[in-house]
Amino acid sequence: MAKRVRTLWQRRGRCSTVWGAVILLASLTGGAAHADPGDVVTAKRLGMPLAAKIAEKAVEVCQGRGYNVSAVVVDRAGDPQVVMRGTQANRFTIQIATDKARSVILSGVDSSVFRRNREDIRLEMDHVDGILVLDGGVRIDSAGTLIGALGVSGAPGGDKDEACARAAVEAYVGRLDLP
Repeated sequence: MAKRVRTLWQRRGRCSTVWGAVILLASLTGGAAHADPGDVVTAKRLGMPLAAKIAEKAVEVCQGRGYNVSAVVVDRAGDPQVVMRGTQANRFTIQIATDKARSVILSGVDSSVFRRNREDIRLEMDHVDGILVLDGGVRIDSAGTLIGALGVSGAPGGDKDEACARAAVEAYVGRLDLP
């Protein structure tokens, strides 16, 4: 009797192992046959350490010019990645800097270019929640791909905000232009 039970157990073990292998093989080959290259997309993203350096550089550049500003880096979806407020910067500069950066993400161009190009809809765009069409937002690109934006607010004029933002991004262009 014990010999018969052992033989049945051995057969079941082998049988379940064979069926397990067949099911695994079918699932691996069946799934691959229906895969589409567009199903999974990889995208460049700005790493947090470099985003923090860019924001900090923008605040430092503006402080060196006598301006108390906030700098906000947003990712390619427009979500804040780094928020840096200068010690003496007004709290409202954070929201304004964020909205300037988001206008870059929306338009694909620096916020000053967007403002000049679309003056015809500027008032309407300023009513879109999270967007301000003002100078002071610049693209952050990596090898020609938009990976984020930097918005600066607090200087006496958007042109000055933009100059600080541009200087900050240009300071790290060598680290950004990687394929």
